[in-house]
Amino acid sequence: MWDFFETVRHRHSVRKFLPDAPVEAEKLHAVLETACTAPSAGDLQAYHIVVVAQPDMRERLSRAAQDQAFIREAPASLVFFCDTKRSADRFGKRGKKLYAIQDATIAAAYTQLAAVAAGLGSIWVGEFDEKAVTKLCGVGDDLRPVAILSVGYPAELPEPTRRRPLEDVVTMR
Repeated sequence: MWDFFETVRHRHSVRKFLPDAPVEAEKLHAVLETACTAPSAGDLQAYHIVVVAQPDMRERLSRAAQDQAFIREAPASLVFFCDTKRSADRFGKRGKKLYAIQDATIAAAYTQLAAVAAGLGSIWVGEFDEKAVTKLCGVGDDLRPVAILSVGYPAELPEPTRRRPLEDVVTMR
């Protein structure tokens, strides 16, 4: 079992997935349960996750995301929506404009790390047509897509990318 820091260090954006290796239902369930442990404003969990696993739906999702091939090739894509109404009902405008987006983003980040810990690869997708993704997923207008996380068993692991030095991103006061 990896420790947390090792899990974080092994997270890379995987763009090639094993074609005939579906993610086991139990493993996907465990990864999704981790999303529900993520912190959220007021513990509202102002997000919703749609799992897109059927090949025809993955193809349509790929088209809605500028034809990014790995979306159709990954055995599952998790679409993270922020629930703006849920957050706005409690926190007003700031809840709608910020907290709901933060809630969905944190849940997606937890999910991505859980996927690594489960031996899966993933890639975070932020470029997509929001209206097309919302329609494809069949959710209401109060939900706004924030991220797509394609997951599966990696066919290759990319080389780690160079990261900015700590002193470039952190200021101590």
